[in-house]
Formats: sequence, structure tokens, C-alpha cells
Amino acid sequence: MKNIIRELRTNQDWSQANLADQLQVSRQTINAIETGKYDPSLPLAFAIAKLFKLPLEKIFEVD
Repeated sequence: MKNIIRELRTNQDWSQANLADQLQVSRQTINAIETGKYDPSLPLAFAIAKLFKLPLEKIFEVD
């Protein structure tokens, strides 16, 4: 699954660690999601969408 989390995060000037803290996950989880090595759980995907105030479809795209 493709995503634009890195772009959204850098636009906010947040580090991976900062985003991870806000989502209550590890920095490694954020890195794995950004690089496409891990697809987030549905609750985590919704938390990401809520944090960035965007619908899921704007953040995640099935490849």
C-alpha cells in the first residue's frame, strides 16, 4: 500500500519520533509504514487520518 505519510509529516516539520509519540507507536513503526514495509492496522490508519485531518483515501492508496 502506498502512502504519503512522510510528505505529510515533513510538511508539519515533525520527526518520525514526534509522529510516533503522537500516535503512541514506535518510531520503527512509522519508518516501516513510510517505506511500505508494513501496512498499518485499521485503528492506526484511522488515527493517522484523524491526526492529519484527511480522509483515508487521501493518505493511503492500494498499489
